[in-house]
Amino acid sequence: MKAEMQDVLENNILRFWLEKMQDMEHGGFYGRMDSHMQLHPEAEKGAILNARILWSFSAAYRVLDKQEYLNAATRAKEYFINHFMDKEYGGVFWSVDCQGQPLDTKKQFYAIGFAVYGLSEYARATGDREALDYALQLFDCIEEHAKDSEYNGYIEALTRHWQPMADMRLSELDANYPKSQNTHLHIIEPYTNLLRCLKEFQGAELSNCNYVPAIGAVLPVAISISPEIIYKVSAALRNLITIFTDKILNPDTNHLRLFFNMDWTPAPGRLESYGHDIECSWLMHEAALVLNDKKVLEKVEPIVQRVAKASEKGLRPDGSMIHEANLDTGHIDDDLHWWVQAENVVGWLNIYQYFGDQQALQKASACWEYIKHNLIDYEHGEWYWSRRHDGTLNLVDDHAGFWKCPYHNSRLCLETIERF
Repeated sequence: MKAEMQDVLENNILRFWLEKMQDMEHGGFYGRMDSHMQLHPEAEKGAILNARILWSFSAAYRVLDKQEYLNAATRAKEYFINHFMDKEYGGVFWSVDCQGQPLDTKKQFYAIGFAVYGLSEYARATGDREALDYALQLFDCIEEHAKDSEYNGYIEALTRHWQPMADMRLSELDANYPKSQNTHLHIIEPYTNLLRCLKEFQGAELSNCNYVPAIGAVLPVAISISPEIIYKVSAALRNLITIFTDKILNPDTNHLRLFFNMDWTPAPGRLESYGHDIECSWLMHEAALVLNDKKVLEKVEPIVQRVAKASEKGLRPDGSMIHEANLDTGHIDDDLHWWVQAENVVGWLNIYQYFGDQQALQKASACWEYIKHNLIDYEHGEWYWSRRHDGTLNLVDDHAGFWKCPYHNSRLCLETIERF
């Protein structure tokens, strides 16, 4: 499985983005290629897409030590800092036009979280102080503007000038509530990576040697990490873990609730998102492992296993996992999305690795077989968005674009390579 995934990572996913999506005219990466492999060079460029590209190539360089991945990661980092960072008011623009000018200037904290994720991974891979400083700056931005001081947790979005906005939705598919499971999931994820990055630098500092990666730092200088910064990020991560276990998790079903009012009253309706359940199971576990608090781990690890078990409701006999279900209306989104399958494999590999569950390994293997035979585009590169429940290809949603990024699938491959 490791060998197969490294081949897919390098020759299918990353090769596609290197050869077909680099914008040589305006910099960075193109914003869209549709499902018919038609490039749209005029398309807007999203913060989420570009932050995920930054994370993917940074992680690939850190794990595989190849210069071409460092070059792509550096390209993504420089473009992101130069075009997505709001130098006047702070934070990150939601999107820029094809020439890199601000387009949608709202501050969606989900996107700012991914910026922290990508920049902190670049810092881990290269020892680059600039990337780390920007990651810490955006961490402070989230804590200052998104943190709810009355009820705890993080709100969805504000205007460019940090003022309230009526429509806080992440996308047209989401309900308009001030808090969501999805945004919290993708804040706990970058906070985990940021803390891991800080601890790695601190470890290098305490061992009296500079942090020097395999190929060499972009800025080969010693990075000093103050205990206060580590304490602050640790406290925020600890709090997020508690929010998941005590607020977002439905203890009666072990599924995650999806939308909330400010006071954490859940939105009406019984929605279950199986892809987010299995993704949360391993990201929440990762957060507790990086935090490295025995009491937190003792609380989290049984929950991790219960959430993964609950996600089984979305599994099909062929190993694939459907997206979500509305138990009130009976509507089931049974498309087999690329990202759900990727997280499905990582989630079960995590259960196998840490809890010795052989059936979990079988679930991961079965889903990987489904991916290989149904979702990987061997002709053009990358993965298809999804297959319908009847097996037909989804030729409506993009092959690469605002939401279709080298992130869930590259992370699956890199997680497998690193874990085993």
